[in-house]
Amino acid sequence: MLAAIFIQGGIAALKSPQGHVQAAKPVLDAVKPLLEKATDAAAPTIDKAADAAPVDLPRTTVDWLDDETLVKIDGGVKVVAGTMLALGKFPRLASTALAASLIPTTLAGHRFWEESDPEAKQAQQVHFFKNVGLLGGLLIAAADTEGKPSLAWRGRKAAKLAAAAAATQAASVS
Repeated sequence: MLAAIFIQGGIAALKSPQGHVQAAKPVLDAVKPLLEKATDAAAPTIDKAADAAPVDLPRTTVDWLDDETLVKIDGGVKVVAGTMLALGKFPRLASTALAASLIPTTLAGHRFWEESDPEAKQAQQVHFFKNVGLLGGLLIAAADTEGKPSLAWRGRKAAKLAAAAAATQAASVS
């Protein structure tokens, strides 16, 4: 059930990205310099991939990072990760991907602090805090080990077993 809203939102973003681009503009403008630095660092890898590809791929940062493409990538992440979560395939990874996607979506789409109309501000606050609640659910799902002990617990147990084995080995040597 948690995944349904993300799948639906991702499909909507893929079908008509322009409406999402307008809403996401403030966040995209803030994030783009970071993405440009990351892709500039990856330029040699991008060039190698473009050379090896059987089709003509864009090579410049601007080609890869236009607003519509970023919105479509976000929509694709929501559809794929939402579907994975709904099917129970890699639920921790899917929940983490959805949580990472939800944060910029919420900051872009529900900027209640910029609203001057009290009714619009109230509506945006409701959606903002709804998304915060969804984020909480995703974080719980991302941390869920399905009844298995966590990695931290397993690590502590392995360390204790290794220490006991080393102590036994040391006692037998001396």
